[in-house]
Amino acid sequence: MPNKKNGGGLGRYYADLHIHIGRTASGRPVKITGARTLTLENILHEAAHVKGIDLVGVIDSHVPEVLDELERAMDEHGWREHNEGGVSTGKVTLLLGSEIEVYDDRCRGPIHVLVFLPTVRAMRFFSTWLGERVKNVTLSSQRIYASGRELQTAVKEQGGWFIPAHAFTPFKSLYGKGVERSLTEVFDPDRIDAVELGLSADTAMADQIAELHRYPYLTNSDAHSLRKIAREYEQVRLAAPTFAELAKAFRGEDGRAIAANYGLNPKLGKYHRTVCERCLTPVAPDAERCPSCGHRRFIKGVFERLEELKTAERGPKRPPYIYQVPLEFIPGLGPKAYEKLLDRFGTEMHVLHEAAEEELAETVGEKLARLIVLARSGALAIEAGGGGKYGKVRG
Repeated sequence: MPNKKNGGGLGRYYADLHIHIGRTASGRPVKITGARTLTLENILHEAAHVKGIDLVGVIDSHVPEVLDELERAMDEHGWREHNEGGVSTGKVTLLLGSEIEVYDDRCRGPIHVLVFLPTVRAMRFFSTWLGERVKNVTLSSQRIYASGRELQTAVKEQGGWFIPAHAFTPFKSLYGKGVERSLTEVFDPDRIDAVELGLSADTAMADQIAELHRYPYLTNSDAHSLRKIAREYEQVRLAAPTFAELAKAFRGEDGRAIAANYGLNPKLGKYHRTVCERCLTPVAPDAERCPSCGHRRFIKGVFERLEELKTAERGPKRPPYIYQVPLEFIPGLGPKAYEKLLDRFGTEMHVLHEAAEEELAETVGEKLARLIVLARSGALAIEAGGGGKYGKVRG
C-alpha cells in the first residue's frame, strides 16, 4: 500500500471516508441517487488504481447483501480483516460504515450522521439492530426510529465512531436545519469522534462555532459516482492503514494525526451562498424578493447560516486546509487528457501532489499543466455555487 515512511515509523496515507454503494453485485439499488457503477468491487478498484486513495469508507456497509458480497470477496480474493479493524484488499483498506438519518422532537429537520464499525462481525450485529429501527435496511441513508443518543450508545457498544455528516449543508445536516443552536440538543457531545465539513465549508468557517473546537474535521467526497471519489479527502499520518490507527489520528495520539485536509474551495460547493429557490440567482439573506424573478423563498447558503450561528472568532490550531480543485473541475481537461495523465502518472493523487509542472506539460500541454499547478494552491478564480448548483472554475 503506497505511503511514505518517516523516521518515526509512521506513514502518509490518503483517506476518503464517505463513499456510497449505488448497486449491489446483483443489481439491487442501495443509494437510489448513486450511479449503477458504484458497486463494492468497482469502488475499491477505483480508489486503489485510479484515485490513489489508501483508506475508503463505504457508508452503506450495513446492507445485508453488501456484507454478503464482502465476505464472498474476502474468500475469493484473499482479502483479510486487520487485527486493528478494517478489511485489507492488499491495495486499499475498506472501513465499514453507514449513513443514517436522525430525526427527533428537538430537530427542526433531519440530520445525517456517519457511523463506522471496526469489523464485519460488528457491522453484522449493528445491521440487525438497525434493521429493527428503519423501514428498509437494504437502502442507504434511512431514517432511524430512535433518538440520536440511542444511536450513539449502540455504536459505542460495538466500538464504533459517530460522525455528523456534511454538517452545514441546508438539507439533512446538523447545523443546516437540524438544531437551533447546539449539537447538545440532539447528541451527547462526548460520543462524537469527528465532524465532516461537507463541500461548502472549510476549517475556518466551521471554527466560527465554539462547540466544534474539540473535534477533528474530516473532508470527504460523499461520492455518488466513481468519478467523484476523492474530490475531498484527508492526508493522515499512521503506522498502518487500520481502524484503530485512524482512531488515534482523530485523537492526535502517539504522533498519529490528520496531517492535512484537502477540499474544494467552499465557493465550489453546491450550497455556499444564499440563492433564490426558483431561479438560483444569488440574493442577500435579508432580501424580501429575488431581484431577478421576484420569488419570495430562498435556499440559505452555508456562509450565511454560519454567520447566524457564530460564537467564536477563531479556532484551535488545526491541520492545514488545502483548497484543491479536482481534475474534473479544471476547464478544458476532457476525457482524453485525463486518460493521458493516468497513463503516465498512474493515479490522481500522483498528478495532484507529485507530478512536476514540466512533466505535466509534456503530457497535456502547458496551459493545462499550469491550471493543474494553480489548482494545487487554490489559486484559480472561482464563481460561487448555491442552491444545489456547483460553483465554477474560470480558466
